[in-house]
Amino acid sequence: MSLGFAGLLLFIVLSYGVLQLGRIESTDHVEVNDYEGVQLSSLDAFRENSIRGPQKVNVTDYKLRIYGLVDYPVEYTYDEVLNDFPSKEKVVTLNCVEGWSATVLWEGVRVMDLVESATPEALIVIFHAEDGYTTSLTFDYIRENDLILAYKVNGITLPEENGFPFQLVAESKWGYKWCKWVTGLEFSNDLEYEGFWESRGYSNSADLEDSFRGG
Repeated sequence: MSLGFAGLLLFIVLSYGVLQLGRIESTDHVEVNDYEGVQLSSLDAFRENSIRGPQKVNVTDYKLRIYGLVDYPVEYTYDEVLNDFPSKEKVVTLNCVEGWSATVLWEGVRVMDLVESATPEALIVIFHAEDGYTTSLTFDYIRENDLILAYKVNGITLPEENGFPFQLVAESKWGYKWCKWVTGLEFSNDLEYEGFWESRGYSNSADLEDSFRGG
């Protein structure tokens, strides 16, 4: 085999490997459109309605805080959340008070797994977001519904406009409970706590079968 031909062959092999690597890396950018026979909504179904627009979170400096009425406050980096805890998938519909909805595949970490080492002793969890948004849910509801903090949606890494790095998947609740760009989980016994929209007249329970307007 001539040196020239051997060099050409090596170039072809290496080029093929690079192409395959590129294909592997690019699969994270392709949405799945069905899951176990369930037709999924496209991410285009979501509308941007946050209080300060999509947030840019630098994962290099990011820390997810678990604090408040806990025995052991903890902080996790983005990579620790993804690599140190098992993932869970759920198909859940987000229902917005504006009248639109989206049924998508969420993948993330169980909230109960994140808070286990902190040993919380509280009645509610206040979710804090990068943009200053807050909302709360009872700890019993979180535990009974096995809620997750999602880091993927329809098989791709959560886009910035959808709440990267983490969005709370608050199934059976109106969309304003689905906190995006989550930075902290604060445990509290203040059952009268009102988050951003709740303090503006929205229902604190946010159950889908009820009006989102507080009585």
